[in-house]
Amino acid sequence: MFKNHPKGLIPAALANMGERFGFYVMMAILTLFLMSKFGLDGTEAGSLYSVFYGAIYILALVGGLIADRLKNYKGTIIAGLLVMSLGYALLAIPALITTKVIALGALLVIAFGNGLFKGNLQALVGQLYDNPKYADKRDSGFQIFYMFINIGGCVAPFIATWVRDSFVKSQGFLYNSDLPGLCWQYKNGEMTQEVLNGRFTELATQVSNGVTPDMTAFADAYLNAFNTGFHYAFSVAIVAMLVSLVIFLAYKKVLPNPAAKEKVEKAVPSKEEIKQDAKEIKQRILALFAVFGIVIFFWFSFHQNGLTLTMFAKDYTLLEVFGMPISAEIFQSINPFVVVFLTPVVMWIFGALAKKGKEPSTPKKIGIGMGIAALAYVVMAVASLGLPLFSEIKATGLADSARVTPWVLFSVYFILTVAELFISPLGLSFVSKVAPAHLQGLMQGCWLGATAVGNFSLFLGAVMYESISLAATWSVFAVVCFISMAVMFCMVKWLERVAK
Repeated sequence: MFKNHPKGLIPAALANMGERFGFYVMMAILTLFLMSKFGLDGTEAGSLYSVFYGAIYILALVGGLIADRLKNYKGTIIAGLLVMSLGYALLAIPALITTKVIALGALLVIAFGNGLFKGNLQALVGQLYDNPKYADKRDSGFQIFYMFINIGGCVAPFIATWVRDSFVKSQGFLYNSDLPGLCWQYKNGEMTQEVLNGRFTELATQVSNGVTPDMTAFADAYLNAFNTGFHYAFSVAIVAMLVSLVIFLAYKKVLPNPAAKEKVEKAVPSKEEIKQDAKEIKQRILALFAVFGIVIFFWFSFHQNGLTLTMFAKDYTLLEVFGMPISAEIFQSINPFVVVFLTPVVMWIFGALAKKGKEPSTPKKIGIGMGIAALAYVVMAVASLGLPLFSEIKATGLADSARVTPWVLFSVYFILTVAELFISPLGLSFVSKVAPAHLQGLMQGCWLGATAVGNFSLFLGAVMYESISLAATWSVFAVVCFISMAVMFCMVKWLERVAK
């Protein structure tokens, strides 16, 4: 699988693997942290989540411009790791994060660091394959890169929840995902007497070693323990950033240096060649922006995994597997796990098709991926038929007997990850192949910028989740993905011509 690939591929992937580990630690718990820390409902938490997740990718445009202007991709990447470390350090201090504004500020520091780091490292990986010796390995190279960077994500949610739950236990309590919301209802005077004397007291007694506590003192103490545990979980990401930094510094010499490339003397082109080059560049940029427009809708749907799908796990899913309790955040580990273990299979399938001359082009693969993503939300819609509205269960919760089996979310995350393997690594490969040489960083930034537009829209999922039926909510995502698939297939021949 690694044969005939450039030497810099694995070091670049390992450097990104540490960064992704830290990122997945944060994303596994971010939505529930915001709701627990500040007493937000899903729509409010979704708005903050959308702003942050969108900023991560829109700031990649800034990072790409900086690297392209300075011709210093490696220095920009190092700066990104340091800035992200600072952002995670801010989030890890409980006494500092006292308001939503301060929390968002810390998140935006992380987003800026990510913008300096993410797109530029991907641009360096693409430049490894500019060498004709490796050109035919570009797609598989990005698949390997994508597989490696997800390895850390497999265990990150488990580490995050272990740190939080360990701290909660050290304060004399047990973990329960429903209690933070109930504590806020009690503190805000929104709890009915029936819920106070019933579900709230019952759960408080369960997590307090069977002793019924004073409910006022309990609400404050439990929220403090729960939220402080979240803060300490963020500190794990700092360690991950430093590991990535060490790996990158140790191996940066084997990565390409675009500034050095530009110093090579070139022949002066004729006027006809200049016109031809300008026309080609225009076509390439138009093709890239057409693909960017399609993937907006994929990320709008896919990144619901950290928002509405996590909310669904908490509110409607039986959190038990083979008789053992699980946390709502654990489902976040499915995506990177499937990426790691399914990537070799997907590469083998594409390799076998290539030998027969039947491998789909990259644009076709992206279109197929959109259709697969749509199927995932069809499964969610069918599984959600008959479930009550969120407004009906907000205070009382949902009985275990009425909850959906966790295997629904396992299957949906699996299908979405298959779709991701058809879109994300191959999209990166497409951008690196089609983007003009002097705009590599910027075009990688635009790819991430398209992701940002989808992410800025994520809050719409939370609005629908709390306002309309679940089946209708998931159907919206299915329809959006099906339409995007159809549009993509309409453009395939043109995109294939440009890619040549």
